[in-house]
Amino acid sequence: MIILDTVTASSNFIRNIVSDDVNSGKVSQVVTRFPPEPNGYLHIGHAKSICLNFELADEFGGTTNLRFDDTNPLKEDTEYVEAIKLDVQWLGFNWDNLCFASDYFAQMYKKAELLIKKGKAYVCDLSAEQMRSMRGTLTEAGKESPYRDRSIEENLDLFDRMRKGEFPDGAKVLRAKIDMSSPNLNMRDPVLYRISHAEHHRTGGAWCIYPMYDFAHPLEDAIEGVTHSICTLEFADHRPLYDWVVSECEMEHQPKQYEFARLNLTNTVMSKRKLKELVDKQIVDGWDDPRMPTVSGLRRKGYTPEAIRNFAREIGVAKNHSIVDERMLEHFVREDLKLRALRTMAVTAPLRVVITNYPEGKTEWLEAENNAENEEMGSRQIPFSRVIYIERDDFMETPPSKYFRLFPGNEVRLKHAYFIRCHDVIKNDAGEIVELHCTYDPETKSGSGFTGRKVKGTIHWVDASQAIPAEFRLYEPLVDDEGEEDSESFLDRINPNSLVVTQGFVEPGMASAKPNDKFQFFRHGYFNVDPKLTGDRLVFNRVVPLKSSFEV
Repeated sequence: MIILDTVTASSNFIRNIVSDDVNSGKVSQVVTRFPPEPNGYLHIGHAKSICLNFELADEFGGTTNLRFDDTNPLKEDTEYVEAIKLDVQWLGFNWDNLCFASDYFAQMYKKAELLIKKGKAYVCDLSAEQMRSMRGTLTEAGKESPYRDRSIEENLDLFDRMRKGEFPDGAKVLRAKIDMSSPNLNMRDPVLYRISHAEHHRTGGAWCIYPMYDFAHPLEDAIEGVTHSICTLEFADHRPLYDWVVSECEMEHQPKQYEFARLNLTNTVMSKRKLKELVDKQIVDGWDDPRMPTVSGLRRKGYTPEAIRNFAREIGVAKNHSIVDERMLEHFVREDLKLRALRTMAVTAPLRVVITNYPEGKTEWLEAENNAENEEMGSRQIPFSRVIYIERDDFMETPPSKYFRLFPGNEVRLKHAYFIRCHDVIKNDAGEIVELHCTYDPETKSGSGFTGRKVKGTIHWVDASQAIPAEFRLYEPLVDDEGEEDSESFLDRINPNSLVVTQGFVEPGMASAKPNDKFQFFRHGYFNVDPKLTGDRLVFNRVVPLKSSFEV
């Protein structure tokens, strides 16, 4: 595997294929599709596929279908359908047609009957375990089912009875009759239909047999006129079966399948099954937990659709598996937010400071720019009075060398305000520091042009008299990449420090902050107002820290 730790020029071999098809006249109207199964929430890997399909169609004046592959009623739900629709729209895309595999159940059934009549499919009574044992290996041919030579009439009758619900789940399946000695295991008489007496989220109890993905998917593409069926590399070995289904079912339109490498990120679980396990075991507080790589989780954390789209374009489309450094995604978030986020001050672990020589009862209003890199955002007024809060980490009673923040006898600048010097440390009975006493120099006000002396440290603060209480949620990767990548061990790699919650204060002007408003807090990073938890109190999710070791 290749770990991408630098941003390289993006590549897109699929775009080249589409371009050649259009320029040669092979394709007159590009039609792509994004075909999720509604059995969970979309994640960042799906976002890459969404961007690829929609942007290719847009570039070449084509159309894109949002199609739900809802062929497994045991795992699918309307909740997931609605969540997926929301995610696609939030990412900035609008589908031309909304489709469901279930729209075509009757057509698929007729095509299955056609295969039976052509002697290309048969009803098999073997159990799933028996079929696996007879499938063979990469070096050994499989064994033919004893039911393989049933007559066309018997197969049609049994398939009709399967449709009518005469048999229990697992009693029979419909299999393609291809080649049990094929070097491609997917061509060794794959299952096309199985029995499932389950309520479907759209068709209810109208059907008790359902097509398998490998049968349904190529038919859906053909019915919808898809020109470029783009999927991930694990389906490359399924392409001969895809083509077989389209051909043997005598579909008028002949779609073509193309595969690209799926997105893998460091410190990120990308398996929908594993993500569901995290939710079911309440390791996270839902699919939209900001630690999850789901689109809804990234949205709640504070990622922007623009950043995700730019990331997807930059990593390109490759034919080989690779691992992308998660810091690359964070880089695009910073790039997107740095010119639009309001830059304010927040204290996440407050320490009370009394400025002993500042007049009691006095409050002055200081001017602060809203974004030093974007003058169009203007400025704001912030209060300053005798008592303020600073970050607890910005004070040390016995500091090491080259520590330039506050300590007894040292002078620092308060951002947008004055120089202060610590002269007394107040502790409780347990010996814990609870308050600092400092003096300020009124000649050193920011913007006054004071040049009398220099200080090496600048710290942020919030006025205590008008501070707004807030909760801060600081995130680290949910899983550690170290360890074996398998279903038994990935829970052992959960980072116990993936979420740290602190209580502190923000500037009074942020009292009106709304869910999903984004801010840059001085020295802490970019934060998003949590849309789920914010109510009587403000809750801020850290989107990304201010800096990263990742370089572009």
